[in-house]
Amino acid sequence: MKSVAIFAALAGSAAAFAPAQTGKSSSALSDSVFDKYVGAVDFRGKEFKWDPLNLSETYEPFQGWFRESELRHGRTAMLAVMGFIATDFVRIPGDYFSFDTIPKTVDAHDALVASGPMWNLLLWIGLFDLVITAPAVGAMNAGEREAGDYGLMKFAPKDKAGFDKKRESELMNGRLAMMAVGGIATQSIMSGHGFPYL
Repeated sequence: MKSVAIFAALAGSAAAFAPAQTGKSSSALSDSVFDKYVGAVDFRGKEFKWDPLNLSETYEPFQGWFRESELRHGRTAMLAVMGFIATDFVRIPGDYFSFDTIPKTVDAHDALVASGPMWNLLLWIGLFDLVITAPAVGAMNAGEREAGDYGLMKFAPKDKAGFDKKRESELMNGRLAMMAVGGIATQSIMSGHGFPYL
């Protein structure tokens, strides 16, 4: 405890010799990443600019990658939530996936790694990343495409306002699903039950 107090005192005294900060404050969010990308909105539809660690401003060259990652993780989480719930009721045919082999969805990962099918999933996701994601991110960094745009626009609204609203909806649903899949996994492990995880 004494060493922590000494370290804190030294760190505090070192701040006295640090140069004063001049110029524009980095916490100002005007002309920031929030103005560049769609999605600075909360669940009520009100403006919401949240970046407590200031990562989007500190690592500006990675802003596109951050948005690409958020969209990809959100899309994956939306599928994961549906998959987590659906597999408590329905399974695809095969002994690997039967209710006898894997009674609870939460046990599927370990059981399928041990028996083999998860290695196929790893291979196919890795191949997708090499063939699709890596060139797409390169094109995004070169300004040839927007983050998350894979050209699947058949059902997209034609007007910009409608399209931006759909993009905001996707971000909000993805953010919710990222939280939900963590909650589902935690609750199913703690309770030992499937859906509704009580």
